[in-house]
Amino acid sequence: MPEKTTSASKLYVLDTNILLHEPLAFLSFKEHDVVIPMTVLEELDYIKDSKKDVARDARVSIRAMEDILHEATPEDMTKGVSLVGLTAGDAAPTGKMSIFADHQLPTGEERFTSKENDNRIINAALFLQKDMPDRVVVLVTKDINMRLKAKGAGLAKVEDYRTDQLVSDIKYLSRGYHRFEGDFWDNVTSVESRTEGRDTIHTISQEVLPEAYVNEFLLDDTDHFAGIVESVNGETMDVLDMGYERLMGKNAWGISPKNIGQAMAMHALLDPHIDLVILTGPAGSGKTLLALAAALEMVVEKNMYDKIIVTRSTPEIAESIGFLPGTEEEKMTPWLAAITDSLEVLHKNDENTKGSMNYIMEKANIQFKSVNFMRGRSIQNAIVILDESQNLTASQLKTIITRCGEGTKLICGGNLAQIDSNYLTPVTSGLTYLVEKFKNFSGSATVNLDGVVRSRLAEFAEEHL
Repeated sequence: MPEKTTSASKLYVLDTNILLHEPLAFLSFKEHDVVIPMTVLEELDYIKDSKKDVARDARVSIRAMEDILHEATPEDMTKGVSLVGLTAGDAAPTGKMSIFADHQLPTGEERFTSKENDNRIINAALFLQKDMPDRVVVLVTKDINMRLKAKGAGLAKVEDYRTDQLVSDIKYLSRGYHRFEGDFWDNVTSVESRTEGRDTIHTISQEVLPEAYVNEFLLDDTDHFAGIVESVNGETMDVLDMGYERLMGKNAWGISPKNIGQAMAMHALLDPHIDLVILTGPAGSGKTLLALAAALEMVVEKNMYDKIIVTRSTPEIAESIGFLPGTEEEKMTPWLAAITDSLEVLHKNDENTKGSMNYIMEKANIQFKSVNFMRGRSIQNAIVILDESQNLTASQLKTIITRCGEGTKLICGGNLAQIDSNYLTPVTSGLTYLVEKFKNFSGSATVNLDGVVRSRLAEFAEEHL
């Protein structure tokens, strides 16, 4: 068991779900010590051979721990092996990691007598708390019920794992725009304006919006001013004056925006200088339709890209896609019905809707691909539409984004209220991570579409159910 040292450093006991959520989580506790109960290793061993989507994370975590402990003696593993030098930077770990044989607790020390895995891990934390009164013992788990049980059993410190959470609550997630109360110009004390071609650019003090970032849209309550932050220079920022009416006048593939949110999204989608567009919002806000309309406009009408690649996560891929007949694209068709539905809407007034759809799919070279087969590819001069991205982890999104080569534009759409994964929440979703991490990247833009335009039925359901 860990050494009894009088220290200000804490002792963190990790639950299995922490290592499934982030396989290298034991490196995130800086100067504090980390304890891995034997029960956790047993659960990881069971999960690594399963067909669950977290099996890979279990294997990564096991391999990482083996790399650290492979030269340690049994005594070293129980007392703790130093984590110094494994990573660099201010957050590099300097504590120790140990393995605790929780199934060999002394008789009578168990608070829970049933042998469920959660109970064994809580028993281990309670024993360490009693045996090391001079140290703060903290159980870290993402299981809410387990946190309640541990506190009820007498464990003083129980925490969620929040190292990877960039926002504490989804309501603080960047929306991609800022709306000023009243008139925008009432907030501006001094301005320098210049004209570049047909564009008017205002240089204003950053005190107007201290936390402004590049490609953030600026609106006001009068519905007269609409602009976008072109650059932030420390004390000042350049704002491109787009004009509210001109922004609402955008058009792509016969589609015009129905509200200012869709207008901002359309501007970002049609801007060739923006390589990543992230669209968030409720069902029926127009994310998929706008993405497809803009993609068709840029591929077919403007010849700016060669093809459109449409992909999305496929839950339970092993069980659900394998039995479907046909090629990869034919297997993906049921998952990407939202795209074909949108394509049908875009051509519903044509004389032969089905003929038009088939022609456009061939003309625009629309390809349906599975996320599972994106690794290793290099996609050049294409538009990639990633639908339902709220179900992906940050590492899965990284795999897809790093596939995008020269001249490729990526459009990520998702609704954080419709997460299907058992292991993700709105604050831990890869989509949330993406919005916050790319907020200050000049080649990306985020737009939160907050109006449901699908139908009055859909709008009422979104508001009241």
